[in-house]
Amino acid sequence: MRLLDVSFSSFSCFPGSSGQITLTQSPGAQSVVPGQTVNIRCKASSHVSNDLQWYLQKPGEAPKLLIYNAASRQSGVSDSFSGSQSGTDFTLTISRVQAEDAGVYYCQQDYSSFTQ
Repeated sequence: MRLLDVSFSSFSCFPGSSGQITLTQSPGAQSVVPGQTVNIRCKASSHVSNDLQWYLQKPGEAPKLLIYNAASRQSGVSDSFSGSQSGTDFTLTISRVQAEDAGVYYCQQDYSSFTQ
């Protein structure tokens, strides 16, 4: 049975003088079977409204925006990706995961340019 390696990380941008907000993402890494549903969680240390984005980065490629404002799918992104929010808890769900979904997933606070 073939497994996919999916890694997760997190980063955040700190707009204006709002102070530092820490994003904690889980799990750290996961191997999944194609066709499975994967949930990636990101918890903010304080209230960030719905100001949370999800990105996927594949080796040798620029990060790709998947979800913005917690639950809005970027144009052209497969509907197998969806986002949800409950308070300071955010979830990216990948349904029917495929080989091309392997990569590093990031959650980001503040809708701005991606920098690591």
